[in-house]
Amino acid sequence: MGEMADMFFNKIGRTLFYLCITIYLYGDLAIYAAAVPKSLRDIVCGNLSCSASNASGSQHVSDDDICWGSSITRMDVYRIFLAIFAVTLGPFTYFSVQKTKYLQITTTLFRWIAFILMIVLAIIHISKTNGGEGRPPIAEVSGIPNLFGVSVYSFMCQHSLPSLVTPIRNKRSLSKLLAADYMLILIFYMLLGMTAIYCFQSDVLQDIYTLNFQDSCDTTNVAFLRYFLGLFPVFTLSTNFPIIAVTLRNNLQSLFKKTSSFYINRILYPTLAIAPPIGVAFATNNLTILVGVTGSYAGAGVQYVIPAFLVLLARKEAVRLYGRVTSVRNEHRSPFARRLWVILVFIWAAVCLIFVTTNHILTWTSGGKN
Repeated sequence: MGEMADMFFNKIGRTLFYLCITIYLYGDLAIYAAAVPKSLRDIVCGNLSCSASNASGSQHVSDDDICWGSSITRMDVYRIFLAIFAVTLGPFTYFSVQKTKYLQITTTLFRWIAFILMIVLAIIHISKTNGGEGRPPIAEVSGIPNLFGVSVYSFMCQHSLPSLVTPIRNKRSLSKLLAADYMLILIFYMLLGMTAIYCFQSDVLQDIYTLNFQDSCDTTNVAFLRYFLGLFPVFTLSTNFPIIAVTLRNNLQSLFKKTSSFYINRILYPTLAIAPPIGVAFATNNLTILVGVTGSYAGAGVQYVIPAFLVLLARKEAVRLYGRVTSVRNEHRSPFARRLWVILVFIWAAVCLIFVTTNHILTWTSGGKN
């Protein structure tokens, strides 16, 4: 995407592009830095043996509850694990991360196993409890801003599509393959979301969904499954953290211009990449806020605005070089090739940002009651 931005955007456009990407990646790293220690904290401070004292997931715990000894709270344990996480994975930002093929394959297998497990366990629990414990309302307007942020994160793939599409030699069936891929993703998300809201009560649903299976022995009393789902975010997010951190470092170099100084390239930029997200994670472990804010603004720019501008400028350049007839005869032409679709994307992005901003302002001015 950076190469496309350098190709089609002017100086101001390139600066805004790298700024948007940078903010988005900062939010990504903050979410990962909070999710991994939070999962480890809940495993250490919880009782996964399904004893009588922990037989139900209805218990309410807070960050101020004692975890170890008589004075170490759950928040203290979270920050201890966060410090270990930063010390363990942070140094990778100062080097290059390459040849992650087998690591990514392993991570993908973990994701499939975890998704299928959560869906199956939730369906079994719903069938045993005659419809489940959840009683979701028909609509919850106050949750729409976070819905935008989560949706952006769920279908954020523009940065991956070029590397997926380029190696495919026969592109005649490319549209059908991508459509089938998106439909499969949508089915999984629908199954996860619908089984979650009917399986668990809304007041016990946690921002890291896997923790619900760890907290409730009613869904599964198999210790191995509870540990596996509890550690699932640790394995998958930890493998992605160094890759995203290096990507952010490279984008910072592109934003502020790479120099020949070893200390700036190898010390300053990597430190600027990991220090702010770790600091945010130390300040809060509320993933709902992090996902909602980052996805609603920077994520909307990466998902909607930047691709739409790239499409318009790329088509304009293609017409200048090859003539308008080239785009008309393109056998790989998208079914959304008309400019109207691009304009609709801009309108949708503006409506989302206005709605989200208005809701955030109303929530803050009312003391978080909306």
